[in-house]
Amino acid sequence: MTQHGSFDLRGSTAVVTGSSGGIGRAIAAALAGAGAEVVVTGRRDTHVAETVEQIRSAGGSAAGYPLDVRSAQSVSALFDTLDREHRRIDILVNNAGVQLRKPLLEVTEEDWTSVLDANLTGAFRMGTQVARRLIAQRRPGKIINIASLTSSIARPGVGTYAASKGGLLMLTRAMAAEWGPHGLQANAIGPGVLATDMTAELTADPDYDAWLRRRTPAGRWGSAHDVTGAAVFLCSPASDFVNGQILYVDGGVTAVM
Repeated sequence: MTQHGSFDLRGSTAVVTGSSGGIGRAIAAALAGAGAEVVVTGRRDTHVAETVEQIRSAGGSAAGYPLDVRSAQSVSALFDTLDREHRRIDILVNNAGVQLRKPLLEVTEEDWTSVLDANLTGAFRMGTQVARRLIAQRRPGKIINIASLTSSIARPGVGTYAASKGGLLMLTRAMAAEWGPHGLQANAIGPGVLATDMTAELTADPDYDAWLRRRTPAGRWGSAHDVTGAAVFLCSPASDFVNGQILYVDGGVTAVM
């Protein structure tokens, strides 16, 4: 296999959760660009349709489906539909998630449960659905969990989010340990602070902007596009001997903190 061919995703089908915008949309487009057929999912039908159209307009293959990873029923319904359509899933990117900026003493149990259900339990629901099928079919596969800089670095005000993403990192390693013998690779990507809709409040804060640029060796905010190369690598045959790892895409922040 050539070096270029090792990143070729033709013949693969990838499910990307939360791919109706932001990082998920960028990853979905990148996987389609590498040749994968992409299953675009999200809670907002119009945004899902926009992602599908963007991919198709660029010459890629995509289909859109409604999904709320916080609902076990919604997750089961998605896979029932994919099974009826005889879609064999090769790749899962668990990107769907929510943010919460609150001091821990102000976090309610409802807040806590909501964040962990979206960021951690949702990945468990999706991952087990995919793994069961791949193992039963005796096929290899890739699971990519979108973790965070806060999977290993704590900051005041984001404790609930950090707990969910730290848990996601350990879930990734557990998936690798249990499912690796069956030919599955489970890895995580840890984005730094990216300029997305989720961080709009921070990008508009001049003090935070200045602080982030000082603390980041790259001297800038990251973008959703910055994550796509790591995603294609971890979804491709080039990473077949990489398992249970987290790849930080953070402009060097974890190197200096």
